Amino acid sequence: MTRAFVFPGQGAQTIGMGRDLAETYPAARAVFDAVDTALGEDLSGLIWSGEAADLQLTRNAQPALMATSIAALRALEAEGVEVARDAAFVAGHSLGEYTALVAAGALDLGDAARLLRIRGDAMQAAVPVGVGAMAALLGMGFDDAQSVAQEASQGQVCQAANDNDPTQVVISGHKDAVERALVIAKERGAKRAMLLPVSAPFHCDLMEPAARVMANALDDVDLNAPVVPLMANVTATPVQDPTRIRSLLVDQVTGSVRWRESVQAMAEAGVTEIWEIGAGKALSGMVRRIDKTIACRAIGQAADVTDARNSLEESL
Repeated sequence: MTRAFVFPGQGAQTIGMGRDLAETYPAARAVFDAVDTALGEDLSGLIWSGEAADLQLTRNAQPALMATSIAALRALEAEGVEVARDAAFVAGHSLGEYTALVAAGALDLGDAARLLRIRGDAMQAAVPVGVGAMAALLGMGFDDAQSVAQEASQGQVCQAANDNDPTQVVISGHKDAVERALVIAKERGAKRAMLLPVSAPFHCDLMEPAARVMANALDDVDLNAPVVPLMANVTATPVQDPTRIRSLLVDQVTGSVRWRESVQAMAEAGVTEIWEIGAGKALSGMVRRIDKTIACRAIGQAADVTDARNSLEESL
């Protein structure tokens, strides 16, 4: 069984995520404490008992999701799981790429928390509220979605932002252009085309100011070679060179998240099982729609950690 560990992106956040892990595993609790210290605030209190609207803010959701995933990973490690031994690749969806780098020993936990806070603030500030939008096109492949976005742009920005799976593509750009794309997509046979409740148009050229901010921020942190290859969002190819990873993290701010191709590339490299580590099960659903032969396991609760450990023991 060849395994990949993957980590969710924004949208998976829920109040209470990770509390069960922190109450069960001291190593998981230490992750939340370290992130609170790195940010100089009680983010864990917000995660576990705050208001959903506050957690959904990009500046909070990004470090919160990273902390929850790494807490789950530390719980797995307390049960004997080792990334270097038990995973052939790591990958993450958008902000989850930072989580993947922490998991693979390439990025310090505190640095990741601070970078994601900077990233969230920069992405929010890049475009005035109401100017941009994102929308999901369901039942439409990537090439068709790109064609729709191009036709809808009419001199504005409208791009395919997330190639999630064969049935789901997210577009991003100026709100007027995205709304035109919804009409065109429905005319071309999309099963559904709907605006998403997001605060900014991520992963498109409008995020260029945020990319510049991240280039400067990433220059100030140490980045090591991950113990296993990272399947990069913007290229859907494996990478371990720290200089290349740093560049790709900047490109990712404006570039498409090529998740469908990333999963396909891992499958072609022999991956037969994917563990989604952290909040929610969205990535598992995408993986099943990309390649039904890949087994999926979502690990976000203490009971999931025990089940995963048992599955490893049975496979030995």
